[in-house]
Amino acid sequence: MRARLSDIARQAEVSEATVSRVLNDRPGVAQETRQAVLTALDVLGYERPARLRKRSAGLVGLVVPELDNPIFPAFAQVIESTLAQSGFTPVLCTQTPGGVTEDEYVEMLLDRQVSGIVFVSGLHADAAADHDRYRALISRPLPIVMINGYVPDVPAPFVSCDDAEAAELAVAHLVALGHRRIGLITGPDRFVPARRKVAGWRSAMTRMAGLPESELDGLAELSLFGVEGGEAAAGRLLDRGVTGVVCGSDLMALGAVRAARQRGLSVPADLSVVGYDDSPLMAFTDPPLTTMRQPVTAMSVAAVRALVDEINGHGAPHTEYLFRPELVVRGSTAVAPSAPTGPGGATRRGAAPPALAVTA
Repeated sequence: MRARLSDIARQAEVSEATVSRVLNDRPGVAQETRQAVLTALDVLGYERPARLRKRSAGLVGLVVPELDNPIFPAFAQVIESTLAQSGFTPVLCTQTPGGVTEDEYVEMLLDRQVSGIVFVSGLHADAAADHDRYRALISRPLPIVMINGYVPDVPAPFVSCDDAEAAELAVAHLVALGHRRIGLITGPDRFVPARRKVAGWRSAMTRMAGLPESELDGLAELSLFGVEGGEAAAGRLLDRGVTGVVCGSDLMALGAVRAARQRGLSVPADLSVVGYDDSPLMAFTDPPLTTMRQPVTAMSVAAVRALVDEINGHGAPHTEYLFRPELVVRGSTAVAPSAPTGPGGATRRGAAPPALAVTA
């Protein structure tokens, strides 16, 4: 089918002159615009001109957990785009409960002779898992990079958000609002990011909130990831009189909001909630969620660059790159309530100053 410039321009949301420059491989077009035109060609079913058919530098596997948590599609999107810009074709492997395992995906990727693999929050984040699987890949040799999870004795590049600092910043925010009984909700202890959040929270609670170590065990709840796990954990913490909670994921934080409302409490007037990730749509929840933002773009680009260096034989440093999280203040946190506590230690609904201004 002969390509019509007007159709392509409309699909790519650019001018016909820009489409012409791209199809004739002329300079002066931004890479993002050029890619938009090429994508429009593919969507409309047109064949790319021969001069624009670049041979792929190779396949790269991308193994991510389930996609119910929107932070994982966010990572996948940036990683795939960055790989494509480097000439590699990404192969997305999504895990689901009871579905294909990480090891089975790796076998399929090896059969396709991939040039490398990026693992996001995989078994490398599970301290109870056998990490020899990664050493075996490296010895093939096959370049690998791992995001969010660190294994010191696996010689590969690791990219992580600083979970300990995230927990400390979240506690500092709530302490500045007058909270002292601040609970923590995060995932099972066997996961490295969860352990780091616990460590950061405990350190901040003793230094900033002034609570003794002996009181902290009753304020930490390790639960299943997801809304349901956050809801159950928040219910137990509300019984212990917390006025603020720091959560290990945005979905857990939404569960905490739901637990408070089921008790007739208001967020943030009676309970302040801080999430983690700043996954898409968290600015549009009710209330908009205060959260610790993972720098997804910077982390993804760093991971791809490290992998490409490994593939090209340049040898990226085999260490962990820690990225600083960012506190995004929205409507789910406010000054601590001064009202007396009700039965079971749950704070009664009472007047509280308005939530802090939205920053993002």
